[in-house]
Amino acid sequence: MFRFIFSDLKRLWAGSAVIVLLIALATALGVTITLQERALRLGSARASEKFDLVIGAPGSETQLVLSSVFLQPSDLPLMDGDLLPELNDDPRVAWAAPIGFGDSYAGYPIVGTTTALIEATVPGFAEGGIFLHEGDAVIGSAVDLAVGDEIKPMHGTAETGGHTHTELAYHVTGRAEPTGTPWDRAILVPIQAVWHIHGLGHEHEHETEADHDHDAEADHDDDHQHAEAVVAAADHHDDDHDAHEAEEPHDGDHDHASDEHASGDHDEDEHHHGAEAAAPIDERWHRGETPGLPAILVKPKSIADAYRLRQDYREADGTVAVFPAEVLTRLYATLGDARQVLTAIAIGAQALVAAALMLVTVIHVSQRRREIGALRAFGAPRSAVFSIVWLELFSLIGLGIAIGYGAGFLAARTISRSIMAERGVDMPVAFVGSDAGNALLLVVVAAILAALPALLAYRQPPAAALKG
Repeated sequence: MFRFIFSDLKRLWAGSAVIVLLIALATALGVTITLQERALRLGSARASEKFDLVIGAPGSETQLVLSSVFLQPSDLPLMDGDLLPELNDDPRVAWAAPIGFGDSYAGYPIVGTTTALIEATVPGFAEGGIFLHEGDAVIGSAVDLAVGDEIKPMHGTAETGGHTHTELAYHVTGRAEPTGTPWDRAILVPIQAVWHIHGLGHEHEHETEADHDHDAEADHDDDHQHAEAVVAAADHHDDDHDAHEAEEPHDGDHDHASDEHASGDHDEDEHHHGAEAAAPIDERWHRGETPGLPAILVKPKSIADAYRLRQDYREADGTVAVFPAEVLTRLYATLGDARQVLTAIAIGAQALVAAALMLVTVIHVSQRRREIGALRAFGAPRSAVFSIVWLELFSLIGLGIAIGYGAGFLAARTISRSIMAERGVDMPVAFVGSDAGNALLLVVVAAILAALPALLAYRQPPAAALKG
């Protein structure tokens, strides 16, 4: 019987291939949707698990999380920089790390942050170590650079008409081990270097060098007001100073301007271009001296502290505090609705394929009435005829389902790899127990569908078939 089925399928290979292809495509569509939606949930959850609380200026909570956790480029409003020393002094906070973005290099985002964040979120270093000076940089595992390479930051991106900063060039001091998050594609630099490149955050340095003398205190207010104004017009400021050359480190006090700027430069220009590659990083924050910040990533000491901090900074003027996990849950709800729509489309496609398959099979059985009648006339029992027709159709449907599952898995893996290459989010694609249940359900439905045309052949009288 099996030899007869094989020879029959071989003789009708073109039609059989079309049936298998249709079933495989319909099955692959549903499998891809299921696997990719699950991978997106797992990947995004893993990417945000290191960040318990995000504080930013009032605005879109979703955009705040996407920009600060997933490093999606966006113009976030700035909040008062005094929140940073306030959070660092809060006994409920394990660490609070500011982040600053807006610059890039070769398509990789440059993120200004602190050593505390790197030590808490990076599993270790594959090469080199953490940054210690303003000109140092730590690269993620997916950044195509080597330790020792030079990085010239660009404000914005080349696609948006960005321009290269000449105030400072970073040098790679370490490569972090993979984390499976967008931070694998990031270039991490000291936050104070980002501030200094954009003419911010010099007040504390000047006070330290002058031992906090009263003259420096008097100048501080004017400098701070000017720095805050530059935050709102950073792009304009960078354009005006695009032609300036990076300053060389000095052995003396580093608020002294380079000789090349001596002609016609003002004192405030010296403040704007105070970035020095060899300057040690200073992560001591002081009230009234910290520039405005787009976001602060906070690690509370306990779950209770996390909820109290969120409540405090939600009710405060000028801030919003969110749990990234909560924001993702809302996104998952939206994603779930989209998945239901896509799943319905996939089921509809499968139903159409099943209907077309039934039509083709019924026509095929009708065209083979003489063959079936001859089998019966030669003494083949009805059960044998039923088995032949059922096995032929079921083997085609089963093969299509198997190919569809394989194709769906490969499609989901391809999509996930593409997203990881572009965004850095590791999206694990894998089958789970429920997928086996779904596959079994498809096989049962296939067996039932294959039995319908087999019943037509089973009930067909041999005499009538031979006459037809």
